[in-house]
Amino acid sequence: MLTYTYVSEGKFELMEKPKPVLQHERDAIVKVTLASICSSDLHIKHGSVPRAVPGITVGHEMVGIVEEVGSAVTNVKPGDRVTVNVETFCGECFFCKKGFVNNCTDQNGGWALGCRIDGGQAEYVRVPFADQGLNKIPDGVTDRQALLVGDVLATGFWAARISEITPEDTVLIFGAGPTGICTLLCVMLHSPKRIIVCEKDASRLQFIRRHYPQVLTVQPEDCAAFVRAHSDHGGADVVLEVAGADTTFRLAWECARPNAIVTVVALYDKAQTLPLPEMYGKNLTFKTGGVDGCDCEETLRLIAEGKIDTEPLITHTYPLRRIAEGYELFEKKQDGVIKVAVEC
Repeated sequence: MLTYTYVSEGKFELMEKPKPVLQHERDAIVKVTLASICSSDLHIKHGSVPRAVPGITVGHEMVGIVEEVGSAVTNVKPGDRVTVNVETFCGECFFCKKGFVNNCTDQNGGWALGCRIDGGQAEYVRVPFADQGLNKIPDGVTDRQALLVGDVLATGFWAARISEITPEDTVLIFGAGPTGICTLLCVMLHSPKRIIVCEKDASRLQFIRRHYPQVLTVQPEDCAAFVRAHSDHGGADVVLEVAGADTTFRLAWECARPNAIVTVVALYDKAQTLPLPEMYGKNLTFKTGGVDGCDCEETLRLIAEGKIDTEPLITHTYPLRRIAEGYELFEKKQDGVIKVAVEC
């Protein structure tokens, strides 16, 4: 089968590999119908994910059709249309039982697909712990509508959930890329008083203004003053840092009011500094880390009910054989790209 493979730092290649087979009674084999390109794939390409294993097929955001299941799989069957979760989790360990599935203690727990084991920018993918990692797509929901459920929408939903948003809050979101917009959509479900999106890219700001006119927008150089002018207590009540740029971590906590929550879901290429003497007395609560992606059934329901629509984020589509063109477009942020879908 055709795959897109991490060869070495800075190098991905199309190559043929054997079709995957069941290795465990809890596995499933999925025929991938649609995959996507994610910023995390770029982090692998550029060596920012030390856990990534050269030789693996990349891709961790995909939908498809179940082709084969192991003897212990009960929630899905061959022929089911499914989303694939970015997280691999057993459902049985201490962390899984508490919903902290990103830290599943199984050897393949956490972000495995497309990082430590073969992922889904391919014609087929093996999914461990299929009862946890696959969710049936409701009738009436298309592949394109469901594509982002397993990763960037899961991240946005989790980030909004842990940020304790109330109807009185001013919420500030850094970043209007795919994950930032998914975070915005999920913040909107909580109906805060005011939402501000900070983004430097003009085309992405235009996208926000066109699709979500009720949301305030600002560029980074004006952000601090703008947030003070558009909040009730000298800063944002909740800040979600989704950009991961060199300056956005500092700007995030500077724009927060005292006793605010700052949720950091961005993946940085460089270490960030937490200057405790400067922020002493501000009494901020930081929440950080990788997504606990265990809400996919709920987000699929919200999509089916018309309460979440991520399809406008898919601005470009390529066949698998032309995936390198999609990567170039996505990495260089050309032609107003937000998200690239790959037909497998």
